[in-house]
Amino acid sequence: MAIAGITDFFQQIIHDLYTSLYLAIGGSIEEDSFNWSSHAVELVSTGIKILILLTILGFIYWFATYIIKHNRGRLRLNDRRTQIARSVLRYIWVVASLIAIMSQINFEPTTVKATAKASIWAGIYYVLWTSSGQIIHRVLQHYGLNASIEQLLKNILSVLLLVLGLASVMAQFGFDIVSLVAGLGIVGLAVGFAAQSTLANFIAGITILLEQSFQVGDWININDQEGRVVLISLRTTHILTRDNITVIFPNSNVASTEVTNITSKNFIRFDIRMRIAFEDDIDTARKEILQVLTDTDVVLDRPETSATVAEIGEYGVFFIVRFWVKPASVARMPKIKEGLQENIKRAFDAANISTPYPHMRLLMPKDVDYPIPTKPFATTTQLVTGNEVAEESSIKNDSSDISLTKDDQ
Repeated sequence: MAIAGITDFFQQIIHDLYTSLYLAIGGSIEEDSFNWSSHAVELVSTGIKILILLTILGFIYWFATYIIKHNRGRLRLNDRRTQIARSVLRYIWVVASLIAIMSQINFEPTTVKATAKASIWAGIYYVLWTSSGQIIHRVLQHYGLNASIEQLLKNILSVLLLVLGLASVMAQFGFDIVSLVAGLGIVGLAVGFAAQSTLANFIAGITILLEQSFQVGDWININDQEGRVVLISLRTTHILTRDNITVIFPNSNVASTEVTNITSKNFIRFDIRMRIAFEDDIDTARKEILQVLTDTDVVLDRPETSATVAEIGEYGVFFIVRFWVKPASVARMPKIKEGLQENIKRAFDAANISTPYPHMRLLMPKDVDYPIPTKPFATTTQLVTGNEVAEESSIKNDSSDISLTKDDQ
């Protein structure tokens, strides 16, 4: 019994495959007997027709690309336009081949018609998508807007074209677009409540890009983090520090905190502090400082540099040295300041200008015999052993009474 059941099972599978194959070549299960020969001839005939149509369409596609390739000069086509033209021709060839095949294998005329319309809409949106980037670039370049806004607009337009393209294609096959859009709106509302922080960063990113408080390439300071802006995305802003470390800030934090754009102008002023001794000449020191600034390539001649006395402190006269540089030099500013301080110190040494340092001088009276006698004082020591306390005798000690006087140099 078991063997007979297995045999019947496999026979049923073979019969189903046999029937499916017959139906695939155009047969019908309502026929009294399967007429393989007539349907095979019809299948071969259909295949030959499809092959002829594909050959004709392929020849037309090859001929059109041949004309474009050998007449680029007459048609005034550059590389980009040539690539777009070949892409359009390739798309038309694929769509025409698909419709030709569908028309020969007994698809419903309404389905073939809907496929043709959907293909036309898809082609239109594809052309718009490929040309939108160049159009946005030219418009933004005309109005002088930055690359970050260009990328933002490209992303938004790409998403918009994709949604409209899918809606147009699905509408050709009978889908209810209004209900679909309503459903997507409800889903979008739910996602908005679930991702409030992400939406806040997104809106802040759009605000940053539109206000253009800083752009990619600017050197900024955010929350004591200083670096060059390398990316402004819809959610975060990336800056690269002098240590080659990328710091990522959420756009909502950037929009709500103080941001210093160091390179927003054509030149920037920095300063360093130097000091000289009280005994040295101020004019001579100023001359040496200004000469060092003049000999430094990154320091600009205009606006003028300056070296003025900022403070007369405990240990010397303090100069504040102000100088101007271009935005390109901001990244190397620590090294520039260190080099200026080193060169100024060398110039001071060459001009016999001393650099003071904190110190203390002890002044001893000359008319006093040493050692100086002092008054004795008593000390008491207590020794504790167990619960008993013994008091030890007083001891007389000598001490020095030295007068310390602090002097500034």
